[in-house]
Amino acid sequence: MNRRALVPVVAASVAAAAGCEHDGRPLRLPPVVVMSDYRLPGVVVRGAAKGWWKDATRPARYGDPLPVGVTMYCLNGTTRRGRYVRDGIVAADPKLFPLARYIELYIGRRYLGRFLVDDTGKRIRGPRLDIWTKSCREARRFGVQAGTAVLVHRRPLPVQAGSPAEAGRRAK
Repeated sequence: MNRRALVPVVAASVAAAAGCEHDGRPLRLPPVVVMSDYRLPGVVVRGAAKGWWKDATRPARYGDPLPVGVTMYCLNGTTRRGRYVRDGIVAADPKLFPLARYIELYIGRRYLGRFLVDDTGKRIRGPRLDIWTKSCREARRFGVQAGTAVLVHRRPLPVQAGSPAEAGRRAK
């Protein structure tokens, strides 16, 4: 049974359940808007574990907060992985944050965003992150700040039901 044939059957059963008489004409019901907030599992940022610095020589684990020093840089060119620098790129020590992984970065209670670890640097050693920006003035103004980095899994972007992207995904 297709959807168009199903609608009158559902409408008639709703009318019967509500005690309305149905004489064969199409029912005119008020429109119903169904809203659902799309919920993604969030990241809970906790303080660093006691003695976090002892583990600063091995890679961070997913979901564990790690206190980091945060700076910005504005160099042009390519990253360690051979891609052009762009917004959303961060340089990190590959011993702590492996390349091609995502981190979420917080400074205090302020969420800076999700960044791709795609670059390294000579001065980037230990728990330190360097965010790429196109403005050298902004990089100088940012200075060095204390933050918290959380290594996260890459999640697919949410797709709204009924959108062309969702229809294309179903066809595959």
